[in-house]
Amino acid sequence: MTLARLAPVLFVLLWSTGWVSAKYATFFADPLTFLVIRYGTAVVLFYVVCRLGGVSWPRDRAGWVHAIVSGMFLHGLYLGMVWWAIGQGVPAALSGIIAGLQPLMTGIAAAYLVGENLNGGQRVGLVIGFLGVAIAVLPKVLVIDASSIPAYAVAVNVLAMACVTAGTIYQKRLVKDGDLRSVATLQYVGALIVTVPAALILEDLNVNWSLGFFATLAWSVIGISMGAIALLLYLIRRGDVSKAASLIYLVPPLAALEAAIAFGEELTVPMMIGTCVVMVGVYLINRKSAVEPIIVKD
Repeated sequence: MTLARLAPVLFVLLWSTGWVSAKYATFFADPLTFLVIRYGTAVVLFYVVCRLGGVSWPRDRAGWVHAIVSGMFLHGLYLGMVWWAIGQGVPAALSGIIAGLQPLMTGIAAAYLVGENLNGGQRVGLVIGFLGVAIAVLPKVLVIDASSIPAYAVAVNVLAMACVTAGTIYQKRLVKDGDLRSVATLQYVGALIVTVPAALILEDLNVNWSLGFFATLAWSVIGISMGAIALLLYLIRRGDVSKAASLIYLVPPLAALEAAIAFGEELTVPMMIGTCVVMVGVYLINRKSAVEPIIVKD
């Protein structure tokens, strides 16, 4: 199988583990502090990969700036806001359904800002995908005591979705060239520009330097920050951003399954039904149109 066929599956599998990693990380460090260490480690490792591979860097200043700015949105603002909001009391179930807003927002924005034309089936797929996420996690959300959840934290979680949507569109429009390894390195520099001052202002920088911390960090960096993000950048560059974003719909249900395995959390019938509905939505968004030419890319 080619990378083009494997990339979506591998991306979803790797990215979904971020929810489990986030929960493990809270046992060992403050959320933003952990992200600073994770991003810093990713910068060093990606830089080493670039040096060993003789990777070329952007040819002009604009290329550097665009890569850094996209990283500020995709990693610094998005992930920083989500982790901080969860740390402030936003339940993972509620955060999951909020995450389902991103493909919808990206699909709408892409039509106006990138010129992507979604057909009727793809539009229906976007809606069905969101409904699937809602079916999977809404039962858990409904039993949550709303008075215990800070409204500002929920607002920050929603704003995070706007940031990752903006970052995805920015990436598609302005970060079109250059080796993905050097682009990823610069993106994590952008993430640090956002996350370091936020951690210094909002947290006490607590870290439990234990085996569990390093194990969680290793997977977060190698599996997610390097593996999953490299696949996401590949998918964005290769195809429509709305199609790449639609894969996010598969993450909350799959993360729920992983949480059931890792933490013994309940795997409910609505989760299983919702997962099936999500798969239908993602299929409708990503299937080839009968009149759409198939372009083979190297």
